[in-house]
Amino acid sequence: MTDQSIFIGEFLGTALLLLLGNGVVAAVTLTKSKAHGAGWPVIAFGWGFAVLAGAYAAAPLSGGHINPAVTVGIALQTGDWNKVPLYVVAQMLGAFTGAVLCWLAYLGHFREHQGEVLGVFATGPEIRNRTQNFTTEFIATFVLVFVIAAFGRSEGLAASDSLIFMVALLVVGIGMSLGGPTGYAINPARDLGPRIAHAVLPIPGKGGSDWGYSWVPVLAPLAGGTVAGLVATAAF
Repeated sequence: MTDQSIFIGEFLGTALLLLLGNGVVAAVTLTKSKAHGAGWPVIAFGWGFAVLAGAYAAAPLSGGHINPAVTVGIALQTGDWNKVPLYVVAQMLGAFTGAVLCWLAYLGHFREHQGEVLGVFATGPEIRNRTQNFTTEFIATFVLVFVIAAFGRSEGLAASDSLIFMVALLVVGIGMSLGGPTGYAINPARDLGPRIAHAVLPIPGKGGSDWGYSWVPVLAPLAGGTVAGLVATAAF
């Protein structure tokens, strides 16, 4: 894979991830949406389908990481860190772009909505305890990266080209099981890129971007992905 293909793949894949992922949250949250109030299962499945679309679109170009925690976990297993900065930069820019596209798709609804909208863009805890929140995100991301590593060892999944589909179902499962406390970022780009978009976009009455919490959904997934990569390397 060339540097150009990696950048294009990760940028487009992560943009799709955030367009569809933020999009399902917007659909459920914004009061004028036909899906308003549809609930957590819709959000969890929507994020799973977002992973499916983004990763399949990126896979032929870049391998379809679309997540810095996954990129770090893979680098720990392979020992190849040369392309990690390129992956992460493309993922961050793609995440910001996807969030902006979501805002454009729901522009009229953002204007009509009464109240803060940070939750459409970024994650936030139901109980604000940074140690607890960090632990939840760490565990959830460990599960994501470790199980992806296990999937990667399956010759059957590789032969059937269904690995990404299984990862999408894994993301749905993580959302259902571990997403309730923090909104399950499990991806630094997924949270930071849209949080920056929220900060700069002209959204009426949008509220603050909660920068005091913003380090948790960045550092905890990176830590979880790192430990998962190390454990996977030792186990497999």
